Amino acid sequence: MARGETLKTQREEHCVNAGDTLTFDSGGLGGLIEVLQKRGYAVVGPTLRDGAIVYDEIGSPADLPAGWTDEHAGGRYRVKPREDQALFGYTVGPHSWKKYLHPPLLTLLKLNRNGGGFTVEDGEAPSRYAFLGVRSCELAAIAVQDRVFLGGPFVDRHYQARREGIFVVAVNCGQAGGTCFCASMGTGPRASQGFDLALTEILDGERHTFLVEVGSQQGAEVAAELPMRQASPADRQAATDATDRASAQMGRALETEGLKELLYRCYEHPHWDAVAQRCLACANCTMVCPTCFCTTVDDVSDLAGSEASRVRRWDSCFTLGFSYIHGGSLRTSGGARYRQWISHKLATWQDQFGSSGCVGCGRCITWCPVGIDITEEVRALRAAEAATSAHE
Repeated sequence: MARGETLKTQREEHCVNAGDTLTFDSGGLGGLIEVLQKRGYAVVGPTLRDGAIVYDEIGSPADLPAGWTDEHAGGRYRVKPREDQALFGYTVGPHSWKKYLHPPLLTLLKLNRNGGGFTVEDGEAPSRYAFLGVRSCELAAIAVQDRVFLGGPFVDRHYQARREGIFVVAVNCGQAGGTCFCASMGTGPRASQGFDLALTEILDGERHTFLVEVGSQQGAEVAAELPMRQASPADRQAATDATDRASAQMGRALETEGLKELLYRCYEHPHWDAVAQRCLACANCTMVCPTCFCTTVDDVSDLAGSEASRVRRWDSCFTLGFSYIHGGSLRTSGGARYRQWISHKLATWQDQFGSSGCVGCGRCITWCPVGIDITEEVRALRAAEAATSAHE
C-alpha cells in the first residue's frame, strides 16, 4: 500500500465530526498542546505565578496549575493546594481573555520622520493564539465583546484581526468560587457554544480523564490528530455530575427579573451615596471585568520629534477624567461613577447591545479592595424600593 493510501485509511478510521463527544486520558493533554503549536498557535492557558492563577503562554501541561485551587471572597483571593492533581481545579483569576483580544495597551499607528515628510506604519500585528481553559462565563464575555466590537456599523479592525485567529479550548467548571454567580446570568457553569473543543476534567479514584465535546470543524480536525475514544454513558454522566456540583456551589446569586427597570427607577436613589462612602474609585472592577471595554487614545512623540505613535489604552468610567468634556467632568462624585458602571453593566448595556454586560464571573467582587458586591448592591436597591412602597 502506498504511503498516501495508508494516511487516508488512518484518517478514515479516526473520523471526527463537530458534535462528537470523546474522551482521552490526562496524559493526552500534552498532545493537544503539541498539535496546536504545530498548527502555528501560541498556546495560552492558566499558570501559577505571583500567588495567583493567571493566563500566560504555556509550552506543556507542566506549566498548568496542577494540584492548586483558589478561594474567592469579597476583597479576598488566595491560592491553596488541592488534595488531588486536578489541572483545572480553580475558578477564575485576575486575568481575563480580554487582554489578548482587546489589549490594555495597543499601538494603533506609528509615524517616522523621513526627510521632509513622514512614513506611516500600521500598529502591532496580532499573534495567533489558542486559548486553553476558557470558562463558560468567559465564553459569554467574549461573545459580549464580539457584539460590542464587531456587531455594530463600526467594526474595530484591531479586535477583529485578533478574534479571527483564535482557537478556543473551553473547560467546564467542576467547582464554583465564593463570588461566582454565572448560574444566575445563564452563562455557566457548562459551555454550550463558542468553542472549538470543550473539556470536562474527571477525577474518579485513580482515573484522571477528560470528556471532550467537539464544537467546530476546526476542533474536529485537531481532535482527529489525537488518540481519543468515543465517550461512554458513564463518561457523560461523570461530566454532567461535575458541572452540576459547580452549579450547586455558587457563592452568590443575582435576581435578574426586572433588573433593568429597577435601575432606571432608582437612578436618583440615595443608596448611590452610601456606596460612594466605601468605593475608592480605584477602577479595579473595570480592569478585571472581562466585558468592560472603555479606552482612551494618546498621541505621544519622542523628544527629537522623529517618531510619534498613537496609543490606545484601557480607561475606566471610575476615573474622573473619563467623562471630561469642555467645562468639566460629567460625573464628579464617586456615587455617580459607581451608578454609571452598574447601570451600564446591568441596564443600558441591554439597550445598546441586546444583552447584559455582566456574565457572573465574580471578579469585580473578589478584586474590589473594600469588597463591594454587585449582587448585594442590587439586593439593597430592591429592598430599599420595597420599603419605600410599603410606606406609601
